Amino acid sequence: MVHHSGSIQSFKQQKGMNISKSEIAKETSLKPSRRSLPCLTQGYAYSKSLSQSTSLFQAAESESQAPTSMTSISPDKGEQVNAEEDKKDSVLKCSFADLSDFCLALGKDKDYLDESEHANYDRSRLIKDFVPKENSESRRRLPKNDMNYIASSGLLFKDGKKRIDYILVYRKSNIQYDKRNTFEKNLRAEGLMLEKEPAVANTDIMFIKIHIPWDTLCKYAERLNIRMPFRKKSYYTDPRSKSTGSVHNYFRRLKKWMSQNPMVLDKSAFPELEESDCYTGPFSRARIHHFIINNKDTFFSNATRSRIVYHMLQHTKYENGISKVGICKLINNGSYIAAFPPHEGAYKSSHPIKTHGPQNNRHLLYERWARWGMWYKHQPLDLIRLYFGEKIGLYFAWLGWYTGMLIPAALVGLCVFFYGIFTMNASQVSQEICKATEVFMCPLCDKNCSLQRLNDSCIYAKVTYLFDNGGTVFFAIFMAIWATVFLEFWKRRRSTLTYTWDLIEWEEEEETLRPQFEAKYYKMERVNPISGKPEPHQPSSDKVSRLLVSISGIFFMISLVITAVFAVVVYRLVVMEQFASFKWNFIKQHWQFATSAAAVCINFVIIMALNLAYEKIAYLLTNLEYPRTESEWENSFALKMFLFQFVNLNSSIFYIAFFLGRFVGHPGNYNKLFNRWRLEECHPSGCLIDLCLQMGVIMFLKQIWNNFMELGYPLIQNWWSRHKIKRGIQDASIPQWENDWNLQPMNIHGLMDEYLEMVLQFGFTTIFVAAFPLAPLLALLNNIIEIRLDAYKFVTQWRRPLPARATDIGIWYGILEGIGILAVITNAFVIAITSDYIPRFVYEYKYGPCARHFDYGENCLKGYVNNSLSFFDLSELGMGKSGYCRYRDYRSPPWSSRPYEFTLQYWHILAARLAFIIVFEHLVFGIKSFIAYLIPDVPKKLYDRIRREKYLVQEMMYEAELEHLQQQRRKSGHPVHHEWP
Repeated sequence: MVHHSGSIQSFKQQKGMNISKSEIAKETSLKPSRRSLPCLTQGYAYSKSLSQSTSLFQAAESESQAPTSMTSISPDKGEQVNAEEDKKDSVLKCSFADLSDFCLALGKDKDYLDESEHANYDRSRLIKDFVPKENSESRRRLPKNDMNYIASSGLLFKDGKKRIDYILVYRKSNIQYDKRNTFEKNLRAEGLMLEKEPAVANTDIMFIKIHIPWDTLCKYAERLNIRMPFRKKSYYTDPRSKSTGSVHNYFRRLKKWMSQNPMVLDKSAFPELEESDCYTGPFSRARIHHFIINNKDTFFSNATRSRIVYHMLQHTKYENGISKVGICKLINNGSYIAAFPPHEGAYKSSHPIKTHGPQNNRHLLYERWARWGMWYKHQPLDLIRLYFGEKIGLYFAWLGWYTGMLIPAALVGLCVFFYGIFTMNASQVSQEICKATEVFMCPLCDKNCSLQRLNDSCIYAKVTYLFDNGGTVFFAIFMAIWATVFLEFWKRRRSTLTYTWDLIEWEEEEETLRPQFEAKYYKMERVNPISGKPEPHQPSSDKVSRLLVSISGIFFMISLVITAVFAVVVYRLVVMEQFASFKWNFIKQHWQFATSAAAVCINFVIIMALNLAYEKIAYLLTNLEYPRTESEWENSFALKMFLFQFVNLNSSIFYIAFFLGRFVGHPGNYNKLFNRWRLEECHPSGCLIDLCLQMGVIMFLKQIWNNFMELGYPLIQNWWSRHKIKRGIQDASIPQWENDWNLQPMNIHGLMDEYLEMVLQFGFTTIFVAAFPLAPLLALLNNIIEIRLDAYKFVTQWRRPLPARATDIGIWYGILEGIGILAVITNAFVIAITSDYIPRFVYEYKYGPCARHFDYGENCLKGYVNNSLSFFDLSELGMGKSGYCRYRDYRSPPWSSRPYEFTLQYWHILAARLAFIIVFEHLVFGIKSFIAYLIPDVPKKLYDRIRREKYLVQEMMYEAELEHLQQQRRKSGHPVHHEWP
């Protein structure tokens, strides 16, 4: 084999020597991914050219060391850049310009051939890499990430050369000058460059602009093991895969249709995200010749630069002492009032994006994602991740996945609902109720209620049938299975995203301690087993006692919720007598509906009021526990907020579903609350209509309130801030960082409120879905709005959050699994106890006309309504009336030997209900477990691909290092060996 120099030779050696035919075939079905977005395809610089120019690069970088000598900051004046700094920066700039020209020249050289031309495999097996379009339209669409655009956006220092990576804000009137001065001096000593500039609209506000130079970036990228691109990927096809079978043709047509789907994003609008496919490895300054560096200004993305700067801010001291470290503590003690990365520019442009292209990634996100007109489009998750980081990207990926999975659930729910509409008039139960003109129901209240005909409940019976029909059980089973499929396939989706976003081998760094924890336990120390350094420690006895107090507080708040529900119940008992004698005829005729509707509205107001109190109580209890790190604090706070709001939202629904009308007694012997108020009964058509009303009103009103608080409130606040600026400043140009400062900061809980809202909605969608099959449809419509609302809020109304990394959705996945289990149990009880499915089933096969013999065409539910109503002698009420009235129960008639005792049918129904609950739960849990077993967390193709890439990366690094050593031997005149020395 002919050996060539540079990375071409290493790549060819790897291709010819290390890849067998079986390994090539193994790679056949693996689709290319888009990993490591900084790897651009516009100018592919090979390691040969970089290694030959490394001396030039290192010389320029060595001259730019000691950035502390380049800047000086005074508290009153902006940072002044001296002539020596300009000279060094120009040397560095020229060095990289020469390097770039040198790489382009090599690319045009005839001797510098493509690596695939000398490989020992058939070129027909190589899938052609993506070649970017060179037309003018493509160039216009490309976001302007070069230094010229950054300068035009005002995101540079005053010298017009250094880009702004982070912003610190403080008030001049603040007296913490010594801490700030020490902190800033230490930041400069670490390699950061700072520049101060006062605010335009408020002279008391001072901004500190932070820039991280290239050498400092490289040092901390190596220290943090940040993975960067170093080799373009190649994919291979197997000739056996070219068979044109029916299945292959079907998927080809399906893929072609998907490319024309109007919901799919236009890839030409995202040129930077088109097939930038590279292998990545931990960055190393010693092996910098391995990595693809087209432009030092764009090699590290804005998100990566912000993360590195934030890491430095978090680990820089401001006073002597172990715990006197970090920007968070300085913000807590008031030394600074804010710290945030700047947005990349304005999100709107006076020029159309179709003709002039996007001005920046923020503008592109607004036009292609955050606008309401894009509601039907898929989300640009790669661009979201590039701009906001993996943690926020995973949230929107999960929200989009959840919304997409709601589509089949909403369609099935609609089918069940329409089935009820089409069969409503044919329902035997509804027909018997509507025709019962001579059946009188017993009074539902003691004073102002009179006898009413059963057919007065005709409309309620038909509406109840819409939600309580033959499809109810099927839909409950379907939704339980749907919840499992949703969670299992989300795990597969998450694994694909973590691979695509290069998070497979990412490990979260050791978190710093919370300042409150350090201040409380600074006297008690022990050695951290991970870092090996002494740190404050919380004794086990103290931790257990605080947890017990916190749990007691949780139970107290839950009891407060139960008290609020009890108050609403008392309200219903008091006002139903008033509505029954109301002067308005409509309310008098429909007093039960009026009572339920008024109670629902009052309950919603109580829920919203208690939510505000719960947030403060959750803060208090979480701080009382003194969590060690921020993630522990967030998990503890999120769990409390979920428990509080879940109980608060669902307690009244649980009451209506399982307690309303269950313990009222019977006529002549009603149970009374405090021996004064008679307990409320269900409507003659059942309690399910009350449950549907409660769920529908709360779900609808809460979604409207949440959307207003998420978008309307920040809009009003930002409008007022802009109004104050315009009133105080005339014809002044506000810089980008000051515009960002005037935006609202991201919620202090991070994404907790967003996840909490969706998880509570998931509970509404699954827990009582048997009583309200339209819940998935309402959730789907809300989520379509929620995605664009959150996008608009992140892009336009909030400061840019820190682009944090994450590999999953955290504690919320466990909560979702718990809700899925609770949903199975709850729906079993709703079908068995709340609905009339079991009584109808028992009557049909035990007491109805089909019990002894079955005739085709005969309705087995004939006579069910009459069978489900018991008799009561009106003369026992002392109202001067005679005859009999009917009530819903299974009791003996007054003329029997044991009047008003439960009949045998009552016990049969009770046994059938218990049996149904047991069978339903075991069946559904078995199906859920079987489905979870069948669906692996990681797709098989992705699993094989990850293992394959780990092997290739290791081989490539070894081969590239060997070539580098051989080049050094040639330069020094030593003999060259083709094996490791």
